[in-house]
Amino acid sequence: MIYPYLPAYYSVPDTWYDRPMRWAQLVLVENDPGSYDPDFWLDYFKKIKADAACLSGGGVVAYYPTDIQYHHRSKWLDGEDAFGYLVEGCRKMGMSVIARTDPHACWDDVRRDHPDWIQTESDGEKRRHWSNEELWVTCALGPYNFEFMDEVHREIMQRFEIDGIFSNRWAGHGVCYCTHCQQNFQTFSGMSLPENTDRLDAVYQKWTEWRIERLRELWVLWDSTIQGVKSTSRFIPNGFPDRIVTGEKSDIFFTDHQARRGLTAPWDNGKRAKELRATMGMKPLGGIFSVGIEEAYRWKDSVQTEAELRIWASECIAHNMRLWFVKFGGVIYDKRWLPVVEDIFQFAAAQERYLRNTAPIAKVAVVYSEQTARRYGGEPWQENYNHHAEGMYHALVEARIPFEMVNDRLLDEQHLKAFRLLILPNIACLSDAQCQQLEDYVARGGSVVATFETSLYDELGQKRTDFGLGNTFGVSTTGQVEGPMMNSYLQLKGNDHGEFHPILKDLEDTGRIINGIFRVVTSPETNFPEPVTLIPTYPDLPMEHVYPRTGETHLREVYLKESGSSRIVYIPWDIDRTFWSILARDHGRLLANIVTWALGDDPGLRVEGPGVLDVSTWMQENSMTLHLVNLTNPMMLKGPFRELIPLTEQRVSMNLPDGKQVKNLKLLKLGEEVEYKIENGKIYFSVPEILDHEIVAIDFR
Repeated sequence: MIYPYLPAYYSVPDTWYDRPMRWAQLVLVENDPGSYDPDFWLDYFKKIKADAACLSGGGVVAYYPTDIQYHHRSKWLDGEDAFGYLVEGCRKMGMSVIARTDPHACWDDVRRDHPDWIQTESDGEKRRHWSNEELWVTCALGPYNFEFMDEVHREIMQRFEIDGIFSNRWAGHGVCYCTHCQQNFQTFSGMSLPENTDRLDAVYQKWTEWRIERLRELWVLWDSTIQGVKSTSRFIPNGFPDRIVTGEKSDIFFTDHQARRGLTAPWDNGKRAKELRATMGMKPLGGIFSVGIEEAYRWKDSVQTEAELRIWASECIAHNMRLWFVKFGGVIYDKRWLPVVEDIFQFAAAQERYLRNTAPIAKVAVVYSEQTARRYGGEPWQENYNHHAEGMYHALVEARIPFEMVNDRLLDEQHLKAFRLLILPNIACLSDAQCQQLEDYVARGGSVVATFETSLYDELGQKRTDFGLGNTFGVSTTGQVEGPMMNSYLQLKGNDHGEFHPILKDLEDTGRIINGIFRVVTSPETNFPEPVTLIPTYPDLPMEHVYPRTGETHLREVYLKESGSSRIVYIPWDIDRTFWSILARDHGRLLANIVTWALGDDPGLRVEGPGVLDVSTWMQENSMTLHLVNLTNPMMLKGPFRELIPLTEQRVSMNLPDGKQVKNLKLLKLGEEVEYKIENGKIYFSVPEILDHEIVAIDFR
């Protein structure tokens, strides 16, 4: 649907792939045919009001009577058509249907007759499957995918005329040294295949570039084959190693980020959505979540807790992803998840008009950089690069600031014009053209917050003699980095009149807070205030010698600059990465204050009350919504949520769009209208309680 009052970047065509809002995926195992009850699943799809399904079709196992040689039929198929039965049942309910294929493994007959289709190790050995010794790992970049799987996709489309094909594990598993890869990479680069997988190795970087191009060619081929049978159908890859290509090629995409594992934060589901939306705009994006456990040991037949499922699904809804649950295996051993997913899906169906978002309202965007992730590193202070983004993300969540994300290769005016503030968490590798785009953004009145080595390297990872954004920051450097800094602090102080800068709000009673781990040595090129300065490292042992060795340094650790309507903040130390490492409250408070100051006098939204909330705001055709996801839990950063811990009253003030008059305000989870007042273009109200996720819906007249 095209909304004329929105930028073209956010426009979405009215097509089959935009209509489904609630996806169901059943991943069959080979012995399911004859063992499981397909009618149970069709009844369940109907009960939960699913409007689209992804069903196992073929690849390593075919679930229909295929005629293609080497396309292994399920040994339990016994002449039946398990895939076709489910497709027909879903169509009778008016559901969209796509097939799942998995091309990453094959059987002995393929290894025997087509050894060049098998992934080859550097020593020439063919690769056995790491989990199942009956199988071999296929080469993703050679004839197996480009010829054999292309034929499989054509057959599935011709027989069933489905809406699309979704391929899992289609992109390969490391460097393959088969003859096809050797020849194709030599033609592309003039080089031999890399001898190691060091991401900073020049040959490996070239291989990564070739792999992206080869997978793009495969995407184009499969998409063309599928559309050649049915013009409205699409190939939908499960992941792609380059977000820009994803945004250009996809009409619909899915985030295969099925659950938390290890130290994954609960907001990480929303982070994936924002990264993809940065290149896709408002194209439909499905959020795949598994009812099973996603830890390293792959317990596929067990299930997650209800609280964990609800929070992960809430993050999906709050960040504009279409719900998509996946169940591995048609036989159910643990039924506890069934009523949970049913409740989540039925609620989403009842409130669908408030979930069909047209645009985010956020005025803040965090820049993320695939080129920095690929090109930056090698020094001790450059380790754990992703922690800069993680720390900044977490600080913004704790500060309850709605924000989007921007890809650093899309810094043109069209992609930035919706945002008042850009945050660059150590976006170290930027080209001259990208730096110019950011300078142009500031010239148009945009504000910037940047940390650590941002712009100190070019797009190839070559170090500059000074910051590429030095004029914007008003700061220069020789490139020297100090650290790791032991027992170093930041001095916080007011001006000569005892007045504290707004970035020190709630920190006025402390003269110092802890510093970070590494800092870039910088010097100002203009006059800056000094609310935050350096207290250098001093001994931490013996205890009798733990005292500062220097007095006032005047070495600024936060540079604050105003230029017209723009506010620029440069932080020369690794505040974001340190925050993610130790989660010091003072660092989170300082970051929140800095972002609030850089935004200007009116942040547009305030949500005050206890707890940790992930906040997002959206426009619909004739309404706006505020999502409040309750992340308050001792298991927030480790282990599955055991239970949901309710929050008490949250007080909200929120800007209303110009020219809009409020008809009513509803709390969709509590199922009730609440009182509100409007003053000076703002609406004020309270949310009495939040269990997992509350959606505030404001209808316009």
